[in-house]
Amino acid sequence: MPENTILIVEDEPSIAEVVNLYLRRAGFQTLQAADGDAALKTLEQTTPDLVVLDIMLPHVDGLAILRWIRDRGDIPIIIVSSRREESDRIAGLELGADDYVVKPFSPQELVSRVRAVLRRVHQGEAQAEAPLAFGDLSIEPSTMLVSVRGRGVSLTAKEFELLLHLARHPRQVFSRDQLLEAVWGRSAYIDPSTVTVHIRRLREKLEDDPSNPQRLTTVWGVGYRFEP
Repeated sequence: MPENTILIVEDEPSIAEVVNLYLRRAGFQTLQAADGDAALKTLEQTTPDLVVLDIMLPHVDGLAILRWIRDRGDIPIIIVSSRREESDRIAGLELGADDYVVKPFSPQELVSRVRAVLRRVHQGEAQAEAPLAFGDLSIEPSTMLVSVRGRGVSLTAKEFELLLHLARHPRQVFSRDQLLEAVWGRSAYIDPSTVTVHIRRLREKLEDDPSNPQRLTTVWGVGYRFEP
Protein backbone atom coordinates (compact mmCIF):
# COMPACT_ATOMS: atom_id res chain seq x y z
CA MET A 1 0.00 0.00 0.00
CA PRO A 2 1.42 3.43 -0.91
CA GLU A 3 2.20 5.83 1.90
CA ASN A 4 -0.43 8.38 2.82
CA THR A 5 0.40 11.94 1.81
CA ILE A 6 -0.26 14.72 4.32
CA LEU A 7 -0.44 18.37 3.30
CA ILE A 8 0.84 20.65 6.09
CA VAL A 9 -0.51 24.20 5.76
CA GLU A 10 1.36 26.26 8.36
CA ASP A 11 2.99 29.70 8.16
CA GLU A 12 5.22 29.32 11.24
CA PRO A 13 8.40 27.63 9.95
CA SER A 14 9.36 26.09 13.30
CA ILE A 15 5.95 24.45 13.75
CA ALA A 16 5.80 23.32 10.12
CA GLU A 17 9.21 21.67 10.35
CA VAL A 18 8.42 19.86 13.61
CA VAL A 19 5.11 18.55 12.24
CA ASN A 20 6.82 17.54 9.01
CA LEU A 21 9.57 15.72 10.92
CA TYR A 22 7.18 13.76 13.15
CA LEU A 23 4.87 12.80 10.29
CA ARG A 24 7.78 11.58 8.16
CA ARG A 25 9.17 9.61 11.09
CA ALA A 26 5.72 8.02 11.38
CA GLY A 27 5.93 6.85 7.76
CA PHE A 28 3.89 9.53 5.99
CA GLN A 29 4.80 11.46 2.88
CA THR A 30 4.39 15.20 3.35
CA LEU A 31 3.78 18.35 1.34
CA GLN A 32 4.10 21.84 2.81
CA ALA A 33 2.45 25.18 2.11
CA ALA A 34 3.42 28.31 4.04
CA ASP A 35 0.37 30.42 3.16
CA GLY A 36 -3.15 30.18 1.81
CA ASP A 37 -2.25 30.85 -1.82
CA ALA A 38 0.38 28.10 -1.82
CA ALA A 39 -2.08 25.71 -0.21
CA LEU A 40 -4.72 26.30 -2.89
CA LYS A 41 -2.15 25.88 -5.68
CA THR A 42 -1.03 22.58 -4.16
CA LEU A 43 -4.62 21.36 -3.78
CA GLU A 44 -5.35 22.23 -7.41
CA GLN A 45 -2.44 20.03 -8.52
CA THR A 46 -2.73 17.06 -6.16
CA THR A 47 -5.13 15.37 -3.75
CA PRO A 48 -3.52 14.60 -0.39
CA ASP A 49 -4.94 11.93 1.90
CA LEU A 50 -5.29 14.44 4.75
CA VAL A 51 -4.68 18.15 5.39
CA VAL A 52 -3.22 19.59 8.60
CA LEU A 53 -4.53 23.15 8.37
CA ASP A 54 -3.62 26.25 10.36
CA ILE A 55 -6.40 28.84 10.58
CA MET A 56 -4.43 32.10 10.75
CA LEU A 57 -2.60 32.23 7.42
CA PRO A 58 -1.32 34.99 5.13
CA HIS A 59 -3.26 35.84 1.95
CA VAL A 60 -6.08 33.28 2.33
CA ASP A 61 -7.17 32.25 5.82
CA GLY A 62 -7.60 28.63 6.88
CA LEU A 63 -11.38 28.73 7.12
CA ALA A 64 -11.60 29.89 3.50
CA ILE A 65 -9.37 26.97 2.49
CA LEU A 66 -11.53 24.62 4.54
CA ARG A 67 -14.64 25.83 2.70
CA TRP A 68 -12.82 25.49 -0.66
CA ILE A 69 -11.91 21.86 0.12
CA ARG A 70 -15.38 20.96 1.36
CA ASP A 71 -17.01 22.45 -1.75
CA ARG A 72 -14.99 20.00 -3.83
CA GLY A 73 -14.69 16.82 -1.79
CA ASP A 74 -14.20 15.02 1.49
CA ILE A 75 -10.46 15.13 2.13
CA PRO A 76 -10.01 14.67 5.91
CA ILE A 77 -8.94 17.91 7.60
CA ILE A 78 -7.37 18.48 11.01
CA ILE A 79 -7.31 22.13 12.08
CA VAL A 80 -4.41 23.43 14.17
CA SER A 81 -4.98 26.85 15.72
CA SER A 82 -4.01 29.11 18.58
CA ARG A 83 -7.67 30.03 18.97
CA ARG A 84 -8.87 28.28 22.10
CA GLU A 85 -12.47 29.47 22.42
CA GLU A 86 -15.23 26.89 22.07
CA SER A 87 -16.88 29.10 19.44
CA ASP A 88 -13.75 28.82 17.28
CA ARG A 89 -13.69 25.02 17.58
CA ILE A 90 -17.38 24.81 16.75
CA ALA A 91 -16.95 27.12 13.73
CA GLY A 92 -14.23 24.87 12.33
CA LEU A 93 -16.18 21.69 12.96
CA GLU A 94 -19.36 23.11 11.47
CA LEU A 95 -17.49 23.96 8.29
CA GLY A 96 -16.46 20.32 8.00
CA ALA A 97 -13.19 19.83 9.86
CA ASP A 98 -12.66 16.32 11.19
CA ASP A 99 -10.68 17.43 14.25
CA TYR A 100 -9.42 20.59 15.97
CA VAL A 101 -6.05 20.83 17.74
CA VAL A 102 -5.12 23.84 19.87
CA LYS A 103 -1.60 25.27 19.86
CA PRO A 104 0.74 24.55 21.53
CA PHE A 105 0.25 20.83 20.96
CA SER A 106 2.27 17.66 21.24
CA PRO A 107 3.56 16.60 17.80
CA GLN A 108 3.10 12.97 18.78
CA GLU A 109 -0.52 13.67 19.72
CA LEU A 110 -1.05 15.20 16.29
CA VAL A 111 0.44 12.10 14.64
CA SER A 112 -1.96 9.95 16.68
CA ARG A 113 -4.91 12.02 15.51
CA VAL A 114 -3.78 11.79 11.88
CA ARG A 115 -3.52 8.02 12.19
CA ALA A 116 -6.94 7.76 13.84
CA VAL A 117 -8.68 9.80 11.12
CA LEU A 118 -7.00 7.87 8.30
CA ARG A 119 -7.71 4.53 9.97
CA ARG A 120 -11.41 5.33 10.09
CA VAL A 121 -11.40 6.42 6.44
CA HIS A 122 -9.59 3.27 5.32
CA GLN A 123 -11.88 1.03 7.35
CA GLY A 124 -14.88 2.66 5.68
CA GLU A 125 -13.34 2.12 2.25
CA ALA A 126 -12.50 -1.53 2.90
CA GLN A 127 -15.73 -2.50 4.58
CA ALA A 128 -18.08 -4.56 2.44
CA GLU A 129 -21.56 -4.28 3.90
CA ALA A 130 -25.00 -4.33 2.35
CA PRO A 131 -26.69 -0.92 1.96
CA LEU A 132 -29.03 0.19 4.73
CA ALA A 133 -32.42 1.53 3.68
CA PHE A 134 -34.84 3.44 5.93
CA GLY A 135 -37.73 4.75 3.86
CA ASP A 136 -36.29 7.38 1.54
CA LEU A 137 -32.88 7.34 3.28
CA SER A 138 -30.20 5.04 1.85
CA ILE A 139 -26.75 4.44 3.37
CA GLU A 140 -24.09 2.45 1.53
CA PRO A 141 -21.26 1.50 3.93
CA SER A 142 -18.91 0.13 1.27
CA THR A 143 -18.93 3.32 -0.82
CA MET A 144 -19.82 5.86 1.90
CA LEU A 145 -22.69 7.12 -0.24
CA VAL A 146 -25.82 8.55 1.34
CA SER A 147 -28.98 9.61 -0.45
CA VAL A 148 -32.37 11.02 0.52
CA ARG A 149 -35.22 10.49 -1.96
CA GLY A 150 -32.62 9.50 -4.55
CA ARG A 151 -30.59 12.68 -4.09
CA GLY A 152 -26.98 12.25 -3.05
CA VAL A 153 -25.93 13.88 0.23
CA SER A 154 -22.31 14.95 0.71
CA LEU A 155 -20.98 13.97 4.14
CA THR A 156 -17.53 14.24 5.66
CA ALA A 157 -15.87 11.04 6.86
CA LYS A 158 -16.80 11.77 10.48
CA GLU A 159 -20.39 12.64 9.65
CA PHE A 160 -20.74 9.40 7.71
CA GLU A 161 -19.22 7.28 10.49
CA LEU A 162 -21.50 8.86 13.09
CA LEU A 163 -24.60 8.34 10.95
CA LEU A 164 -23.61 4.76 10.14
CA HIS A 165 -23.01 3.90 13.79
CA LEU A 166 -26.42 5.24 14.81
CA ALA A 167 -28.16 3.61 11.83
CA ARG A 168 -26.64 0.24 12.66
CA HIS A 169 -28.34 0.47 16.07
CA PRO A 170 -31.79 1.93 15.34
CA ARG A 171 -33.71 3.29 18.34
CA GLN A 172 -30.75 2.64 20.66
CA VAL A 173 -29.86 5.69 22.74
CA PHE A 174 -26.19 6.70 22.87
CA SER A 175 -24.64 9.29 25.15
CA ARG A 176 -22.14 11.75 23.71
CA ASP A 177 -19.30 9.92 25.46
CA GLN A 178 -20.40 6.60 23.93
CA LEU A 179 -20.51 8.18 20.48
CA LEU A 180 -17.11 9.76 20.99
CA GLU A 181 -15.60 6.39 21.84
CA ALA A 182 -17.38 4.57 19.00
CA VAL A 183 -16.63 7.09 16.25
CA TRP A 184 -13.58 9.07 17.37
CA GLY A 185 -11.93 6.40 19.51
CA ARG A 186 -11.02 6.46 23.17
CA SER A 187 -9.36 9.82 23.66
CA ALA A 188 -9.41 12.33 26.48
CA TYR A 189 -8.59 15.34 24.32
CA ILE A 190 -11.68 15.41 22.11
CA ASP A 191 -14.41 17.72 23.38
CA PRO A 192 -17.90 16.15 23.70
CA SER A 193 -19.28 19.22 21.91
CA THR A 194 -17.78 17.65 18.78
CA VAL A 195 -20.66 15.15 18.80
CA THR A 196 -23.24 17.92 19.16
CA VAL A 197 -21.77 19.80 16.19
CA HIS A 198 -21.74 16.71 13.97
CA ILE A 199 -25.33 15.79 14.90
CA ARG A 200 -26.39 19.34 14.00
CA ARG A 201 -24.65 19.13 10.63
CA LEU A 202 -26.23 15.74 9.89
CA ARG A 203 -29.68 17.11 10.69
CA GLU A 204 -29.13 20.04 8.34
CA LYS A 205 -28.27 17.62 5.55
CA LEU A 206 -30.79 14.83 6.20
CA GLU A 207 -33.84 16.28 7.91
CA ASP A 208 -36.72 18.09 6.19
CA ASP A 209 -36.91 20.35 9.24
CA PRO A 210 -33.61 20.31 11.20
CA SER A 211 -35.27 22.16 14.09
CA ASN A 212 -37.76 19.29 14.44
CA PRO A 213 -35.68 16.20 13.58
CA GLN A 214 -37.44 12.94 12.81
CA ARG A 215 -34.42 10.73 12.08
CA LEU A 216 -31.72 11.90 14.49
CA THR A 217 -33.59 12.61 17.68
CA THR A 218 -32.45 13.89 21.05
CA VAL A 219 -33.28 12.01 24.23
CA TRP A 220 -32.98 14.86 26.71
CA GLY A 221 -30.50 14.26 29.48
CA VAL A 222 -29.23 11.07 27.85
CA GLY A 223 -28.08 11.48 24.25
CA TYR A 224 -29.15 10.70 20.69
CA ARG A 225 -30.83 7.91 18.74
CA PHE A 226 -31.63 7.04 15.14
CA GLU A 227 -35.30 6.59 14.29
CA PRO A 228 -35.71 4.21 11.31
